[in-house]
Amino acid sequence: MDKKAKIGVQMMMLKQEIQAHGMYTVLEKLSNMGFHAVEVSQIATPPAVIEEMTRAQRDLGMEIVAMSAMVRNSFKGRADIPMDSLEEDFDKIVSDCHALNCKVLRLGMIDLSLVHSPQEMLQTCDEMERYALKLKEHGIDLYFHAHTFEYHRYEGKPMMSHFVERTKALGFELDTHWLHRGGMTPAYVSEFKDRILIFHLKDYRVGLLPQDFQIAPGKNLFADLEEFAEVGEGALDMPAYIQAGVENGSKYFMIEQDRCYGRTPYESLAISRDNLVKMGYGDWF
Repeated sequence: MDKKAKIGVQMMMLKQEIQAHGMYTVLEKLSNMGFHAVEVSQIATPPAVIEEMTRAQRDLGMEIVAMSAMVRNSFKGRADIPMDSLEEDFDKIVSDCHALNCKVLRLGMIDLSLVHSPQEMLQTCDEMERYALKLKEHGIDLYFHAHTFEYHRYEGKPMMSHFVERTKALGFELDTHWLHRGGMTPAYVSEFKDRILIFHLKDYRVGLLPQDFQIAPGKNLFADLEEFAEVGEGALDMPAYIQAGVENGSKYFMIEQDRCYGRTPYESLAISRDNLVKMGYGDWF
């Protein structure tokens, strides 16, 4: 591949490590593993944590590619999912980004109370666009990260296609696993040309039933079989997704593992890193 991007880490998967050992220690460990770019999500960012990230930038050459928020916090009161919201924490969000020289804010999830209705999802899309314009006044670009909800088909096309059509300032953050589960192939990425900067890398696999599994009335036999997998350990054509991302503007690819199934986050990251090196992306780290 002629074009080159940078591979980093989505830090949501390391939030327990950060709680136990501190932000700087975790960033130092990532640096020692060969990662020098991160995206911060689901991690509380009081001034002391911002200072640790600033120190990691200075000492380790760590790039804080993106910070995270929601429009409204669907997880308010959940200590395990600390999230700032544009509605309540706008000034803090801008201040944190400026302190870290971070020019990207990502919306990690749509307001879950709106997912029952395509019309309400479109309304929040319009709201995200308004915030994107407001943040641009502060030198910050806003990107929206999709899961599966946003590939629900409405009026003949995925909701994400509607989102692209009705916005101009808002960018989009795609994810290989959620694209696949939403029924999208790498070819769909072209709809986001020059609107994507960061792409999430995680694979998809089908697991097996536990040995002691018993079917029970009302139990969905297949509910827990779809699993997150380390890059290269699942069914997806990861180079095809990466190629599509690069061709349409992605400059960063963040490894993410929502569940590690008995491995530590560092073990999962090492597997994904090693497989990406084998695929030919060794100089992207």
